[in-house]
Amino acid sequence: MRRLLFLVFVGLAGCAVLVGLGNWQVRRLGEKQDLLSQIETRIAAAPVAMPADPDPERDTFLAVQVAGRMLDGELHVLVSQKRIGAGYRIIAPFRTEDGRMILIDRGFVRTGQKDAPRSIGPMTITGNLHWPDEVDGFTPDPDVAGNIWFARDVPALAQALNTDPILVIARSNTDFDGTPLPVTTVGIPNDHLQYAVTWYGLAAVWAAMSIYFLWRSRAGTKGKQP
Repeated sequence: MRRLLFLVFVGLAGCAVLVGLGNWQVRRLGEKQDLLSQIETRIAAAPVAMPADPDPERDTFLAVQVAGRMLDGELHVLVSQKRIGAGYRIIAPFRTEDGRMILIDRGFVRTGQKDAPRSIGPMTITGNLHWPDEVDGFTPDPDVAGNIWFARDVPALAQALNTDPILVIARSNTDFDGTPLPVTTVGIPNDHLQYAVTWYGLAAVWAAMSIYFLWRSRAGTKGKQP
C-alpha cells in the first residue's frame, strides 16, 4: 500500500509541476504577443523629430524623421537575405541639420554592389531608432582592411565613423541602388507556444507512465496474494 501511495504522489506531483510549467508558458505567450503588438505599433507610427538625447531603453523602435546630409565613408555589414543570398547592409554617416553626427542603415545590397558608388548629399530620412543586439562571443572581429563587419555593433560603428552611437534604420529608399531593410519584429523570439506544447506533452507522458507503474504494482501485489 505504501508503494502504491508513493507512486500516486510522484505521479500527481510530476504532472502538477509539468502542467504548471505549461501554464506559465501560455501566460508568457500572451505577454509576448502583447509586447510584439506594442512594438509593431511603435515601429509603424508616424515619424517624429529625433529626441535631443536618444536613449536605448526609452527610444528603441521610435519612428523618426531626420533631415541633413548623407556623408561619404560607409561601412559594410555582412548579412544574408532569403531567396537572395549574401550581401551587405550599408551603414553610412549622416550629419543632421542641427549638426549631430549619426548612423544611417541605408539597406541591403548584393555582394557585387559592395563597392559601387552611392549617392550622398542632402536627404530627409524616415526610419526607426534601433540599437541591435547582434554581438556575442562568436562574432568575429571586423575586417577593417576589407571593410567587412559581422554585426551592427552601434558603439563600434560610431567610433569607426566618428559619429554619435545613434542608428536610424531607413524605412524607404535613401536614393541608392539597394533594398531598404526596415525594422520589424521578425527577429524577436517568441517560442512560448512550442515550449507550452512540450511541457504539456511531457505531462501526458508522465501521467501515462505513472498509470502504467501503478497498474504493474497492483498486478504484482495481487499476484503475490495466496
